[in-house]
Amino acid sequence: MTYRVCFVCTGNICRSPMAESVFHARVAEAGLDELIEADSAGTGGWHEGEGADPRAAAVLEEHGYAAEHTARRFQASWFTRLDLVIALDSGHLSALRRLAPTEQDAAKVRLLRSYDPAAGVDDLDVPDPYYGGTDGFVECLEMVESASTGLLAAVREQVEGRAA
Repeated sequence: MTYRVCFVCTGNICRSPMAESVFHARVAEAGLDELIEADSAGTGGWHEGEGADPRAAAVLEEHGYAAEHTARRFQASWFTRLDLVIALDSGHLSALRRLAPTEQDAAKVRLLRSYDPAAGVDDLDVPDPYYGGTDGFVECLEMVESASTGLLAAVREQVEGRAA
């Protein structure tokens, strides 16, 4: 059975597509792409149908990640097919938990940086790079990469637990 993860930020053109791309790469490197699927969405629909922000795409490509992406808005009905919903900041976390139809669905929502042991407990948001320059996108990528190792370990444990 496939384990499904969805990364969520505000408009689905910066942080969440970066997280999706990095996680896809980690899953493939681990040889788990037959068992784990990942995608992304936004809490709002402002950019639906658009590609990733060109700065996000450029930073991803410069660091060897795929940058192909089409933005979409997260739907409450998706909770039934998802195992884990990863919020990129505390605002997304709150919005997604309010959107969740059940308590079990709300429990599926976690902050990405909560999987990064180097992140402080009071600093779990990935800052929105949209209104800044390229440096913000590079910082975003670094935070995503750092958290992706722990996230993959946690997801791998869940996947292996299903097989047992």
